[in-house]
Amino acid sequence: MDTGTLERALAGAGLQADVRWQEVTGSTNQVALAMAADGAPEWSIAAAGHQTAGRGRLGRTWEDEPGSALMCSLVLRPTALDPQNGGWIPLMAGAALAQACRSLTGADIRCKWPNDLLLDGAKLGGVLVESQVVDERLTVAVVGTGLNLAAPEGVEGAGGLGTDVDPEALLIAYLRELVGLYHPAGAGFGSAVSERWHALSATIGRDVRAKTLGGREIRGTATGLDPHGGLVLETDIGPVSVSFGEVEHLG
Repeated sequence: MDTGTLERALAGAGLQADVRWQEVTGSTNQVALAMAADGAPEWSIAAAGHQTAGRGRLGRTWEDEPGSALMCSLVLRPTALDPQNGGWIPLMAGAALAQACRSLTGADIRCKWPNDLLLDGAKLGGVLVESQVVDERLTVAVVGTGLNLAAPEGVEGAGGLGTDVDPEALLIAYLRELVGLYHPAGAGFGSAVSERWHALSATIGRDVRAKTLGGREIRGTATGLDPHGGLVLETDIGPVSVSFGEVEHLG
């Protein structure tokens, strides 16, 4: 990939914005956040061949096999979206990327709540959204995605989509799926994302253990999503929504 690849990918999805390509960078999310601070328009994209300080959720690191992963971050400006509904953005991105992978490969890629992509139980990649709220408005949402084409060595549980997959074609397919889902000003945005995510979910119907950021542990059966994108669990004390934290599939 290179700058031209990013420009062609945007054009292939009917978009035009700023692009930033680096062979090696610390974090594409950090680059995209800096681009946003400098006024980059919506759909601007930062991508790299290798990250030295890739980040995941909950302070984790992201490891990649240099030259064998799709790593990119998009600048979105969903100012019409209520900040409390910002949880739909990572679900939107995960569903869009999963569908793009399925369309290109035919593989049964699934979404694990809230941000992982799975193939036969192995983690192919994930989504990290970093947002900025000013005066109760969601001014910026940087959507970072990392997807392994080849599984990185020494990373337990990691998988790869396949080194024969064309990164440019994958990026175009991902952007096209995003364009179709991303309508944050619409009243039906959450419902549309929920419907798409449900169809691709590896979590709904599973017994899970959820650990919240506050350390609380909840066990139950995942039955759906709440109005803000949180995961609803049916537990011994009734339905409980989990908005943040970690979910483990049981059995």
